[in-house]
Amino acid sequence: MTNELSEQVALFRYGLISPLLNNQVTSKKDYLSEICGKAHDVPYYGRKEFAPKTIESWLRDYRRGGFAALKPKGRSDKGSCRALTPEEKEHILELRQKYRLLSVVLFYEQLIIDGVLTPDNVSYHTIYRLLKVNNLLERDALLLKERKRFSYDKINILWQGDMSVGYYLIIGGKKYRTNLFVFLDDCSRLVPFGQFFFNEKFDCMKTVLQQALARRGIPKMIYVDNGKVYHADQLHVACASLGITLTHTQPYDPQAKGKIERFFGTVRRRFYPLLAEKPPKTLDELNERFWQWLELDYHRKVHSGIGICPLDLFMSQASSVRMVSDPTFLDTLFLKRDYRKVKHDATITLLNQIFEVPPRLIGQKIEIRYDPSAPTILHIYENDKSIFTAKVVSFIDNAHTKRQRNEGQQEPISFERLLACKQEGS
Repeated sequence: MTNELSEQVALFRYGLISPLLNNQVTSKKDYLSEICGKAHDVPYYGRKEFAPKTIESWLRDYRRGGFAALKPKGRSDKGSCRALTPEEKEHILELRQKYRLLSVVLFYEQLIIDGVLTPDNVSYHTIYRLLKVNNLLERDALLLKERKRFSYDKINILWQGDMSVGYYLIIGGKKYRTNLFVFLDDCSRLVPFGQFFFNEKFDCMKTVLQQALARRGIPKMIYVDNGKVYHADQLHVACASLGITLTHTQPYDPQAKGKIERFFGTVRRRFYPLLAEKPPKTLDELNERFWQWLELDYHRKVHSGIGICPLDLFMSQASSVRMVSDPTFLDTLFLKRDYRKVKHDATITLLNQIFEVPPRLIGQKIEIRYDPSAPTILHIYENDKSIFTAKVVSFIDNAHTKRQRNEGQQEPISFERLLACKQEGS
């Protein structure tokens, strides 16, 4: 198994244990029964079912060794599937939920079209019996979701994150659109951090989340939509490393994040009009005025949804906040992870740049972490710990640098010395 797949498996395992880790379930027994009663699509291994003891062992591993302890220990066994195994039954039942408007006949034909089965190995009557046993024969005339209003009564249990089209700046006679990235605490409606940017790339969201974590502590859950930046592996790994459960809304379901959408409406109604008399001329000025409004206005006025000022509610529970012990840790947390094999000259290549690493790593495949926006410094990791910082090789400086030999490496043969020794002995 490659290192990349190993990390994906660890992320999958964390996804199953995170509700237990963050006390998001009312009954541990019921939760284990639910997730162990169905098959899961597991990276590398395919569809698998798990026993409660397996889930509990992953939970113990994480508590003892963190995210790295969830990586598999090199197992290479693979299972095999046959028609209508429990895994395939579960998959067909899941598809039935998707195609509830189809009759059983049309649903059976859809399974054939999708390549889930073939008529010669699974008959219509087999599917009919499966749906009947599970009370899924009838079609739903209306597929209406029950949407329950919810709100957590403790701060930093859930943060909602989102991006909205922001204020339009006029610079040099041209109009530039900004994007506002924000994270909002579900309980207090306080905004741990928000910032305007000219683009909507991952680095923008990362900057806002880093600032939010450093200022207001670590939440148990983060709830975001299905935007590309919120599905980045860097975000998944960072959340898993901090013990945060990362969840996503259903596609095309903007109402699921009503609180943060209402905050964006508040920004449009209460903040943007303040800019009309003296429009900001730069992005920095826009952000400075936004942060001032956030701290002196929004956080200190009574919120109609909670009947108290967001800052007052947050500070009343501040003793329960789990802060980041070392702010510099956040800088390494969001580094992009990759792997490279060390060449015979103790170098690796990344983005057409050459980096020198310790000679003892020659021939090994090593883990590297770096900031994609400034990939001139690489952090070399071994067993999830940083062991070396590599910099871009300067060919001019390298020409005048005496290289150290690897430990155990023999000194090259000197023919002049051999000749001198022979003459002395004669």
